Amino acid sequence: MPDRETFDAYVKRHPATVLVEIVEAKGSTPREAGTFMLVSPGDFWGTIGGGQFEFMAIENARKLLAGTGGQDFLDIPLGPEIGQCCGGRTGLRFQRLATEMAERLRERITHEERDWPEVHLFGAGHVGKALAGAFAPLPLVVTVIETRVDELQGLPAGTRSHLLAMPESAIRELPAGSAVIILTHDHALDFLIAKEALARNDLAYIGMIGSMTKRATFARWLEKEARVSADLSRFTLPIGGSAVRDKRPEVIAAMTVAEVLAALHAYRNKSRS
Repeated sequence: MPDRETFDAYVKRHPATVLVEIVEAKGSTPREAGTFMLVSPGDFWGTIGGGQFEFMAIENARKLLAGTGGQDFLDIPLGPEIGQCCGGRTGLRFQRLATEMAERLRERITHEERDWPEVHLFGAGHVGKALAGAFAPLPLVVTVIETRVDELQGLPAGTRSHLLAMPESAIRELPAGSAVIILTHDHALDFLIAKEALARNDLAYIGMIGSMTKRATFARWLEKEARVSADLSRFTLPIGGSAVRDKRPEVIAAMTVAEVLAALHAYRNKSRS
């Protein structure tokens, strides 16, 4: 996922760069107005939608850089003539990237990052690490919380981490709309974290790795041992669904990421309505 860090690195490496921005998007288009990418003679950053449409944009930008032609504006119909079937039209503006322009883009990216939803992974075992890797390229703030210091090694770049003796205590400080995924090495600890999460009604997703048997065990524990009444319809256990019966960490992670993204999207839409 393009972010401020990769943006800064790209601009530093490529002083000769063209900003390609969608300024008009009519009908069905791959990306919305305001989407942009950067193009240099031998590289690019970001995407405006891919396909032949993006190839044409990159080619035009490089002509401008080389002084061999190119246009400052392209109006591209997204139809059969360019091998696409979206049916809409997109207007692209091309500008050489100046210092002031780069600073405005940096501020915009920073503002967008502040609005990213948060995902908190409790546990960094095999599935926890697979999830951290799967979430890493997405527009999310990902935090891994562990009780074991060694397990926090090898997390993807950009992933936050916290070493806590009592990870359940972190639940109360999470921002509203966060996603909580529980996959520690200790079922009793899993249950404590889940209990704290279910005590809140403003989390977008609460999930735990396990089975239907573990779900039933947790429900009994919650009622008899913790003496808590909770709405378990808000609780996903097992994570990743049951349509694909594959227990490999990477597969569980892929299924869970889709589940969490849908929940985050639904929460955000509901909170804005």
